[in-house]
Amino acid sequence: MSPTVPLNHTWRSHTCGQLREGDAGVEVTLSGWLQRKRNLGQLMFLDLRDRYGLTQCVVENNPELLAALDAVTIESVVQIVGTVRRRENPNPNMPTGLVEVPVTRFEVMSVCESLPFSVADEPHASEATRLKHRFLDLRRATMVKNLELRANIIQSIRKRMHALDFVEVSTPILTASSPEGARDYLVPSRRYPGKFYALPQAPQMFKQLLMVGGIDRYFQIAPCFRDEDARADRSPGEFYQLDLEMSFVTQDEIFATIEPVLAGVFAEFGNGWAATPAPFPRIPYAESMLKYGNDKPDLRNPLVIADLTEIFVGSGFGFFEGVISKGGVVRAIPVPKGADKSRSWFAGMEDYAKSMGAGGLAWLQLPGDGAPAKGSLSKWLTGDRLTQAIAAAGLTTGDSMLVVCDEPHKAAKVAGLLRTKVGEDLGVIEQNVFKFCWVVDFPFYEKDDTTGQVIFSHNPFSMPQGGMEALNTMNPLDILAYQYDIVCNGIELSSGAVRNHRPELMYRAFEIAGYGPEKVEESFGGLLRAFKHGAPPHGGLAPGIDRMVMLIAGASQIRDVIAFPMNQQAEDLLMGAPATVSEQQLRDLHIRVVEPPKQA
Repeated sequence: MSPTVPLNHTWRSHTCGQLREGDAGVEVTLSGWLQRKRNLGQLMFLDLRDRYGLTQCVVENNPELLAALDAVTIESVVQIVGTVRRRENPNPNMPTGLVEVPVTRFEVMSVCESLPFSVADEPHASEATRLKHRFLDLRRATMVKNLELRANIIQSIRKRMHALDFVEVSTPILTASSPEGARDYLVPSRRYPGKFYALPQAPQMFKQLLMVGGIDRYFQIAPCFRDEDARADRSPGEFYQLDLEMSFVTQDEIFATIEPVLAGVFAEFGNGWAATPAPFPRIPYAESMLKYGNDKPDLRNPLVIADLTEIFVGSGFGFFEGVISKGGVVRAIPVPKGADKSRSWFAGMEDYAKSMGAGGLAWLQLPGDGAPAKGSLSKWLTGDRLTQAIAAAGLTTGDSMLVVCDEPHKAAKVAGLLRTKVGEDLGVIEQNVFKFCWVVDFPFYEKDDTTGQVIFSHNPFSMPQGGMEALNTMNPLDILAYQYDIVCNGIELSSGAVRNHRPELMYRAFEIAGYGPEKVEESFGGLLRAFKHGAPPHGGLAPGIDRMVMLIAGASQIRDVIAFPMNQQAEDLLMGAPATVSEQQLRDLHIRVVEPPKQA
């Protein structure tokens, strides 16, 4: 696209993506990066590029200009002056492909040294090289397109939120450390020796304080900072989210407010892909873990995991019965039309399951035509048990199923990964769609695998379902929270919750997790003081901007939609961060670096 505001004619009269057939005969000044040169002796073609596109320039029958431009290195910044003419050989694949600019004069504004990789093509360089030279990587058309898309999505979100009467408020970046599930980035204080600020993991407490302050609909495009490992859908260090909070709302009212915003943005920028219309499906956490093997189900995959645990009780299959007697479960993944799969296919699936932590993998085929069931489970699934298993897994003649048996968490994980792999292998995952859903009714608490201590499962500021009565009378591990995730195509965009706005409930909830009242007041004193002065019921969520853009752009990793990302080791290879600082800076901050012990 070309700018809608007049350009500064000192350096350029038009952009490199602007000229059309109607501009023939007009003298123009173009400035940009020299992307390609094709020297044919007495004739040279040049591709000049800027953010808006490419223009072909031509030098002919001018030995002096030919020699001068031939000496200019690729990716140097050049200004070219000439009169537009129609091309003899148009290029229909370029917006400017009907015209070219014969060069009458030029100026090199900045010379480019030797390039570490080609900017004109998709790079084959390592990610480390690309990130170290991110200023070059950003020149690629794909990166320009992604960053423009990101800007347009954020602009659209802002318009939609303002139309819903939300107030945009910026919250502090330097704040106090609080236990929110990830490690804080700490900032030492020069004025207060031994004390630290923290960069916010999220504006959680500030947006709740805004609710107490009467700003009943708040949002911001909020920067968040967490010292955690990178993933394909998560950038280490910092990320941005559409942070929002609402007062006097129920969970259903929060959903009804945000669903049109998300569906609208994905429909607006999704290249014609269908997006789930509101209301989005709502899936309880326990159901999601059973049917999809995780709490972020990809609903493009039609395969549904089945529970066969009770069917194997008393089956005579000693291994399964032994695991079940210790609290284990049996999960089946249907394989439509899988009766024709070879033994090697099933062996490959077993190898995959083992690589994901499974002890093994069982299977069953239903050939039909009166032939008996085949596979490693055929001895144990006969008669009524076979009929029940077929019905539970939703199988028909010609289908197969893969079966895992393990403790619940591991069985869910392996079954979920197998569901995805089978869906990809069979080609049944729906394409060119955005499938949204809410995962609801999360457990409020969970047990720490190492210590056995009851800890918060997700957000400690959530309202427990059942209120004080549930906290006082129920097994903590059975308490559910008004807590939810918004998921799209198997990617979690956001967690959210209806908040616990009552001090007595907060004290009790934290007590169960091992926090005494003194610790609660020390960590969350500002929030508690606010709640003791009239707090409305409120709730919200914070969909990740980076993840939304990644999904809409069709990028394979989140770093491709962020201008200056860190690598997976949380290093900024361009700026050299993290880096050592001078002894004087350390003395000013009253801190000393303690080197980690050397490993033997």
